[in-house]
Amino acid sequence: MSERDTICALASGQPPAAICIIRLSGDRVWKIAGALLECGLPNPRHATLTRFRDEDGALIDEGLAVFMPGPHSYTGEDTLELYLHGGPAVIKHSLEALTRQPGVRLAEPGEFTRRAFEAGKLDLTEAEGVADIIEAETEAQKAQALRQLTGGLAETYDRWRAELTGVLALLEVMVDFPDEGDAPEDTVRPILVKLDELIGELGEALGDRGIGEKIRDGFRVAIVGPPNAGKSSLLNRIARREAAIVTDIAGTTRDVVEVRLVLGGQVVWLADTAGLRETSDVVEAEGVRRAAKAARDADLRIHVIDGANAEPPKGPVEPQDVVVFNKADQRPPALAPDGALAVSADTGMGIDQLEAAIAGFISQRAASVEAPVITRARHREKLSAGLASLMAARQLLEDDMGAELAAEDVRMALRQLGAVIGVVGVEDVLGAVFSQFCIGK
Repeated sequence: MSERDTICALASGQPPAAICIIRLSGDRVWKIAGALLECGLPNPRHATLTRFRDEDGALIDEGLAVFMPGPHSYTGEDTLELYLHGGPAVIKHSLEALTRQPGVRLAEPGEFTRRAFEAGKLDLTEAEGVADIIEAETEAQKAQALRQLTGGLAETYDRWRAELTGVLALLEVMVDFPDEGDAPEDTVRPILVKLDELIGELGEALGDRGIGEKIRDGFRVAIVGPPNAGKSSLLNRIARREAAIVTDIAGTTRDVVEVRLVLGGQVVWLADTAGLRETSDVVEAEGVRRAAKAARDADLRIHVIDGANAEPPKGPVEPQDVVVFNKADQRPPALAPDGALAVSADTGMGIDQLEAAIAGFISQRAASVEAPVITRARHREKLSAGLASLMAARQLLEDDMGAELAAEDVRMALRQLGAVIGVVGVEDVLGAVFSQFCIGK
């Protein structure tokens, strides 16, 4: 399946809709327009009203055609977009007629954007920004995706790469002219200074507590506490639906039950967990283990105290965690420990205050890093590897182990940073990135 095939796909939402967009890209666009559009190939960048017919002359629809010749198009290739009525029959007939043309096939997920990347229209982080802005649910996700789409991340990585290239040039001077005196007398010191600066910047970026990824994927909040404290009821109350099973039997919840919410303008995964207690039941014990892991991995924990048995929370309570005194409609709130929020999952008492506390914490955490330069696990992996290479290069220079070895580590760091924006990369990495896109983009 050659990448030189002309590709087509539905580039708008699923039908039915008032209007749909059928997108084509490739060097056969002009032949397709001549064969299937009554107007022939439209004038570039002018919306042309025309009739669209199949190869047998049967009318598919009447709509607008817009032709964008390469290289000044999204993909860098000749591109044609058809704006038609968005009914299922029109879309089906359109795609069937197009793919019956020689050298035309349906696009794979993300293939239009991949062609844009390969044509140098976008770097890899900008391409990921395209996917992220399509999927954005919140203003925070949209803002982060727009920053990435408009080159905000690439600018930082390009600067790091430029500075590392300068470091590598100085190291190569040391390698090429070790004894002739052509190299500056104190070449190592400025290299160490620059490496320290870059190591500090990369370390600071990696120390962002995953804020960029959390804005994109969601923050984790775990509801923990003893059996029958009302954790599942609390989850259902906040979720506004019966997401978790609720019974009077202790140990009903055996696995982690998660719901996706938007609180404080951020996506939040709220998890109900098994009651924390010692048990000889193998299945319940596994649930307790998973509950403990969910609590450890969470950004915030809601420790539920049973109002009928107001014991202190089980497990460590971090300063930011929220302690709630549940069943406060049945017990005097005075029984609640100091600082605990009195709530009732049954009546809804105190739930607004609990949601406000969660939203406030999440909003504050999200704002703790102004402009994250890591928004995906892929970025973090490459940046971590690059930092390790820089630290190795610095140690080699500090130990006077030779500029050749240090230069190789700096080259490795350059490759890792380049892989983030797609300056260097391998096919399986690109495939993994673009396979997550929707078809038609």
